[in-house]
Amino acid sequence: MKTPFKIRTSCLLSAAVAAVMALPAHAYNLHSSDAGEVNLDVEAMLGTFHSAESYDVTGAAVNQEGSSNWQEVSIKYGLSATRNLDQGATVYGAFNLLSSGTFGDGDAGGFTSGDERKTKVEDAYLGWRSGNTISALGENGVEFSFGRQNLSIGDGFLINGDALNFGDALGQELNRGGAYWLAGRKAFDKTAVLKIANDNGLRSDLFWIASDNKAQAETELAGLNVEYATANGTFAGMYLKGLDVNEDYGYTNRDGQDTFSIRFQGNAGVENLFLSSEFVTQKQGDDTQKDANAWYAEAGWTFADVTWSPSVTYRYSTFEEGFDPLFFGFNRGYGTWFQGEVAANYAGPFNSDADVHHLALKVSPSETLALGALFFDFSNTASGSGALDGQEIDLYAEWVVNEHLILSPLLGFYTPENSGVQVGNTDTNTYFQMIAIVPF
Repeated sequence: MKTPFKIRTSCLLSAAVAAVMALPAHAYNLHSSDAGEVNLDVEAMLGTFHSAESYDVTGAAVNQEGSSNWQEVSIKYGLSATRNLDQGATVYGAFNLLSSGTFGDGDAGGFTSGDERKTKVEDAYLGWRSGNTISALGENGVEFSFGRQNLSIGDGFLINGDALNFGDALGQELNRGGAYWLAGRKAFDKTAVLKIANDNGLRSDLFWIASDNKAQAETELAGLNVEYATANGTFAGMYLKGLDVNEDYGYTNRDGQDTFSIRFQGNAGVENLFLSSEFVTQKQGDDTQKDANAWYAEAGWTFADVTWSPSVTYRYSTFEEGFDPLFFGFNRGYGTWFQGEVAANYAGPFNSDADVHHLALKVSPSETLALGALFFDFSNTASGSGALDGQEIDLYAEWVVNEHLILSPLLGFYTPENSGVQVGNTDTNTYFQMIAIVPF
């Protein structure tokens, strides 16, 4: 298969909801002493899905017209440990397996068949934190880790794990075990990450990552991320260099690709204001493909003194034709960076060759319950043809039932303006999903 995919769909709902609800990390302590500790880590994610319409993004004609009903499961389990050294330094590591599967009809985009079952190593890494051994940089001013692990930069606009989880519907060689939406399998196969920080708000990440994901053409890249945090927000810049790809699976543009980005996120000194923006320019490694830019600007306001603390956010994002969004993922909530549950996962566009207007409303009736509504308008898609233009409305809840159960139902309505990739019609699609996260 030599046609590059334009889809990268990873959803890290467990991390996102945990961040939103300020949950602690969950682990079962097996051993603890002055020398260190050993923990048993277990997390299960389950989802049930219904889509009244089906989609044919790849042209493989896997899906037929009509509805799809399917279920997904992803369970990660293993051990993590830390060893205390002199002057507060620590060595840490983890080894986890992940079992995943899709059941039923397979997903609405035709990436899974419903017959996937797979267990593989997910995390296998070691790391070292400096503690107070380098006094000029403060506590833990240096950290180095290597092995098979997840890596996220910023809010996931470009790098948020290797979480594209195809099943066998497009061939066994692309099969990562299904659970396409849950995307629990997100660790890069090989990594080396050096983090340096000081007490003045300056920090950096120097990293090398290599993917074993054929749907990502087994991309290898290196990067440098630099951030400066102030009381009013964080300013950052990043450079990514594409080093290699498996050209049998496309993405020839990534070998030698140069990607530069600058970003800001903060409140500019205004307590209830939220601002976030990033600009990316990209020079492709393949001279036959277009260089491209992408950027977004987002502003939000929280009415902190109003009942349920409602927040309103507007964002405009634009992606030029040929822009490669690399390893983007679900990071700080629904809509980042999967814009529309139907559009982002099944129908397109996929953070390339499109303009997107996004409006979000959210309220918090309690510390453990949040309710939200999202609107997306997709325009100027598919080389300006409008083939993937459309609108989507999503209504959702995030409910922390207890420390061992998080539920998130979502009801979506997606209306394509043209035939696009929706099989057989341009009707409004009614979509439902229920996600359950079970941390132990």
